[in-house]
Amino acid sequence: MNRLTGMLLGGACLMAAALPAKAEDYTVGLSWNAMDNQLPVKWQEYLQSEGVKQGEAAGITFKWVINVADADPARQAANIEDLINQGVDMIIARAEDAAAIGASIRAAQQADIPFITFDRESATTKPTAHVGGDSYDQGKTTAEAFVQLLKDNNVQGKCIELQGSLTDINAVNRSKAWHEVTDNSGVVTTLVSVPTEWNPDLFRSGTVNALRANPDANCMFLASDFALSAVQSALEGADKWAPRGDPKHVWIATQDVFPEAVTAMQQGYIDVGTTYDAFSQAQEAIRVAILIAKGEEVDCPDAVCLAKGRLATQENIDTLENLWSRPAQ
Repeated sequence: MNRLTGMLLGGACLMAAALPAKAEDYTVGLSWNAMDNQLPVKWQEYLQSEGVKQGEAAGITFKWVINVADADPARQAANIEDLINQGVDMIIARAEDAAAIGASIRAAQQADIPFITFDRESATTKPTAHVGGDSYDQGKTTAEAFVQLLKDNNVQGKCIELQGSLTDINAVNRSKAWHEVTDNSGVVTTLVSVPTEWNPDLFRSGTVNALRANPDANCMFLASDFALSAVQSALEGADKWAPRGDPKHVWIATQDVFPEAVTAMQQGYIDVGTTYDAFSQAQEAIRVAILIAKGEEVDCPDAVCLAKGRLATQENIDTLENLWSRPAQ
């Protein structure tokens, strides 16, 4: 019997059944690896607002204990240990390191605390559930659309790939999908793959160095566009930052569609990308949290619940609904 569903037995139970349900307090420990860009800020906002909305309907009052690890796996482990010691009812964590988070999951299991990995899956220990975006599908959708776009424009793509952190399963999935689609496409050749560790400075220096080594490069695949300004700076330095239709245009496929990428796509600099839908992911996380809180089975295959992104192009970027990153929203 878990913390949320424990009830008084006997006649008190019968009397409660006849009365309106009283909302039960349920404390969630939310462990962020970092709050270094706008996406986790929006995730947290949506998690809390959906907690209120869905929680009211389910008879649950979500309370939150939130900490941030500042991109340090050891600190995240200590933060989660603190949550366990505080006796939270559930832990939701976005892992800094997909392997290291396994130790925290095991610690929570030993304390009988359900654990949801959010956005980044564990590469080791299986949690109670995982909720996130479908990062493999994200990379695949983008790569397929990009191949078709280059084919339609009679472009033989010679691409620079800027990878994310290779300890982040989402970065690994996006790169895997990119190569599975493009390597045998006959349209795109990846000249070099550059790990960035999600560091904007490495996005910039990686682009600079790759362009110097491959001056004939005419396209790029970005594992995320959160650091687009760094890539833009490098392309401007090489006189290659130009909108589609300009002979200097470098064809760009990207992931996530952050606010600066929305603007760049509207202005013709980015050609295609697949969104990371913060709202739908947070909405799903709360839905799954309620199932677990009520002692019900998570209804996704292997308890992995993924929200797919949507393909964004220069043609549809202004009409995509509920796009969290559109500046006007």
